[in-house]
Amino acid sequence: MLKKKGLLPKISETEKTALRAGDVWVEGDLFSGKPDFKKIFGNAYPELTEEEAAFLENEVNEVCEMTSDWEVFESRDLPEKVWKYLKEKRFLGMIIPKAYGGLGFSAYAHSCVIEKLASHSQVLAITVMVPNSLGPGELLLHYGLERQKDYYLPRLADGRDIPCFALTEPEAGSDAGSIQSEGVLFRDEEGQTKIRLNFKKRYITLSSIATVIGLAFVLKDPEGILGEAGELGITCALVGAHSEGVDQSRRHDPLNVPFVNAPLVGKDVIIGIDDVIGGEGGLGKGWQMLMESLTVGRGISLPSTSTGGSKLATYVASTYAVVRYQFGLNIGKFEGIAEVLGRLGASTYMLDAAKTFTLGAIDRGARPAVANAIMKYQSTEMFRKNIMDAMDIQGGAAISRGPRNLLAHAYFGAPVAITVEGANIMTRTLIMFGQGMIRCHPYAYDQIEALEKGDVKAFDALLFSHIGHIVRNKVRTIVLCLTRGYAHPSASRGKAKRHEQKLAWASAKFAFFSDIALGLLGASLKRRESVSGRFGDILTQMYFITAALKRFETEGSLKSDEVLLEVAVEDAFGKIDTAFEGIFKNLSDGVLGWSFGLLAFCTRLNPMGKTLRDRDLHSIAAMLSENDAVRERICKNIYMGERLRQLLEATHSMQAVKTLLAKEKRGEVLSETEKVQLLEARALQHEIITVDAFTHEVYMRKNGTAGEKV
Repeated sequence: MLKKKGLLPKISETEKTALRAGDVWVEGDLFSGKPDFKKIFGNAYPELTEEEAAFLENEVNEVCEMTSDWEVFESRDLPEKVWKYLKEKRFLGMIIPKAYGGLGFSAYAHSCVIEKLASHSQVLAITVMVPNSLGPGELLLHYGLERQKDYYLPRLADGRDIPCFALTEPEAGSDAGSIQSEGVLFRDEEGQTKIRLNFKKRYITLSSIATVIGLAFVLKDPEGILGEAGELGITCALVGAHSEGVDQSRRHDPLNVPFVNAPLVGKDVIIGIDDVIGGEGGLGKGWQMLMESLTVGRGISLPSTSTGGSKLATYVASTYAVVRYQFGLNIGKFEGIAEVLGRLGASTYMLDAAKTFTLGAIDRGARPAVANAIMKYQSTEMFRKNIMDAMDIQGGAAISRGPRNLLAHAYFGAPVAITVEGANIMTRTLIMFGQGMIRCHPYAYDQIEALEKGDVKAFDALLFSHIGHIVRNKVRTIVLCLTRGYAHPSASRGKAKRHEQKLAWASAKFAFFSDIALGLLGASLKRRESVSGRFGDILTQMYFITAALKRFETEGSLKSDEVLLEVAVEDAFGKIDTAFEGIFKNLSDGVLGWSFGLLAFCTRLNPMGKTLRDRDLHSIAAMLSENDAVRERICKNIYMGERLRQLLEATHSMQAVKTLLAKEKRGEVLSETEKVQLLEARALQHEIITVDAFTHEVYMRKNGTAGEKV
């Protein structure tokens, strides 16, 4: 009956592969309705080894020092000396074990390197990030034959080979399962089995300079060479970039950010079975390889660039607010600026917490698929907002390009991150809750499998367990709603205790109404993307609240962090309230619609979140502007280049002459020493607030030319 009525979603084999990829971690606790916070907060925080820390302080600083981001944009490439250094120091082989000549870094160290590079140059960060993300190196490590590893991994580690991974096509973007590129099995004149490839890829990072291409294609065997004729499925292979028929001659221009991104075309390119990753055993296994590898990559690469960019934005905005004066006051004293700066600081605190929390799980061997999808989505969205907030504080200085501008190029890169490794709209509306509901729910996936197998006995047992689960969560939701979460026995103490109680309330309510939505909508829940997206919003905010609480307690419940935690968490609870209200208003019509309308009213009447207090936002702004120790901790691991050092020096100088500025304003006479001190401070201030300008001839040389369609 359930199968006929479609009350449980039908899952294709492609979807099953995606669902089985990765592990269930904290997401499972949040879906349960009764998270074990003692277990969750007991997870160890990751730490750098001495070798990894030294690499950050030496090699990473060195490559940043030799890279001028402005010159990279002007020349449209990294300098040759930088490319050489990246190869020599194994930046492109961070994930490759030392046995193969790589650095063998942990996920946390890998992330810290990308984060620091991103705080200086998005182009530099992306260039290093891509070879260490989904691609030939990652796939070979997990699925390659020993002879493939022995040949390719040392060459990838030292940069003799530059990799790219070609997945996206004009007809298959986020829907990677719909790729049209094909490989056809045939026998050559010598009777050897070969594959003839035809492909048209786009948006492939490093493709125009790559020497080895990781290619995803649909493998076909029309002659039945390997058995029954037909389609074998998605396959991943390594293709020499200089193979006959490969065209890597063109480039894309992603919002003028000059990292290497290009289309890639192949016509009648011939490879052997040995070029398939995993050899004959890898034929048709590409989708599984991709899904399993993506589950990890989403939690490392883009969250790292987003966190590095957010820390840069916070550092620049908080120091600039001290240096820049308007109407006789530094702009940080204006409540409008302080509000934005406070929001920016709390956002960066929470983002860094979630990034570190997730990396700890990855380094312990977990592959949390849903958590990593959450991280990819939320980190890039937060960075997009954070960089805009910082630019609002800087005003005209932020939109005037030139060597003095620290934010513009990071801003250009923000939309790029939104689109890759699963476009954010798709990630929010299809993956986070859609995949999470099936993969992380205590019973849903097992029920679907039992139903498909026709195992009535197993299904009955699971059904009654599921009903019991719903009843328990209903009771728990009612109790926690009536007591506003106080009925939850918190594992946390101090300022974190109340937040944990409300998080337990949110989890129970989320779990109960997830089941209600599944019962009401059944298989159509997959198509109700707006509703699914709101459930995804709730799951995302709960995950980030969990990470913020973990950070607060791990770092010793610092007094200075209480207000950061308060603002970050209460803002997240407010977003949870908004999402629940949206769900209740759109879940059903008719009599049930009236009932859900009442629930929406109750959500407004009994909210989890509370309006952020101005004094809290102003307090964060003051800490970031005036307290070096707090600023350095919130923005740790950014590269302090010359311009940032000038900004910090000007900040200290303007803070040191506050009394002199007040005396001058009152018309009091300054001593000669005081006059000199004030002049020096103003000279530093002038250097910081000065923006770049170009002659007409130089400016006109910056114009580009139209490209061709791909």
